Amino acid sequence: MNNNIRFELSFKNISQLENKLNFCKLNNIKNINIPCKGLIKKDLFNSTIKYISKNYNEFNVTYHYSLYHQYSKNKEKSYQDFLDFVKSSQTNKNFEILLVSGSNKKKNFDSVDVLAYLKKEKNLKVKLGIAYNPYLKKYYNISSERERFERKISTGLINSIWFQYGTDIKVLQNELTYLKKIAKDEKLNLFGSLFIPSKQFIARFKFRPWKEVYISEKCLYALENFFDFTNDLVSFYKKNNITPVIESDFSSSEKLDSVYSFLENER
Repeated sequence: MNNNIRFELSFKNISQLENKLNFCKLNNIKNINIPCKGLIKKDLFNSTIKYISKNYNEFNVTYHYSLYHQYSKNKEKSYQDFLDFVKSSQTNKNFEILLVSGSNKKKNFDSVDVLAYLKKEKNLKVKLGIAYNPYLKKYYNISSERERFERKISTGLINSIWFQYGTDIKVLQNELTYLKKIAKDEKLNLFGSLFIPSKQFIARFKFRPWKEVYISEKCLYALENFFDFTNDLVSFYKKNNITPVIESDFSSSEKLDSVYSFLENER
């Protein structure tokens, strides 16, 4: 079952990262994601890559590269930094990249722009993951996501799509149908964000909702509804060959058990 799940790690320093990686090792977790947000950016992000590459080559790591958080001085310098990062990934077979624009897109330097630049590079064979938010048009009146996807996929540099979390399976189904139609000639791996419902998660989200993340009132005001929805989402992921990415904290035996029991009890 571990091969069909990915786990996103959150940490504040290398010591915390080491503890979480050792926990993963102990529990035979091989597929991990390292986000690029909050404290995990610039120096800590770069140190993390070096630390994992040197000490933990048994993991299949996907690094999220945020063009917003990794931006440095100007576009040219920032692009060169990313290009160096991409080239270093080619020497590490257990190392993949999910390219994201970041919470606030930089003008003329978001994922669409950077993919267009990469396309022009000579002798660069690279495949990247891209994020896709199915809920933007219906819930946030942002209609550009499909057009942006078409521009990204046209570069021929994409090998995976990573779905943003949300709680409307009908919308997710519509967007998945559209993506498959547009990218029918591409072999794409699909990944979907997954949170294990809890009272703590609901309280945090109600206190500070995340930008452009849609969670229905029904889920936020009844934990039982949230559990029912999540069961349906896991079923949808399984039916459509979408690998779940666990974004909830899992770094204790109790929490990890709750993740596995949830996935096993899926209808």
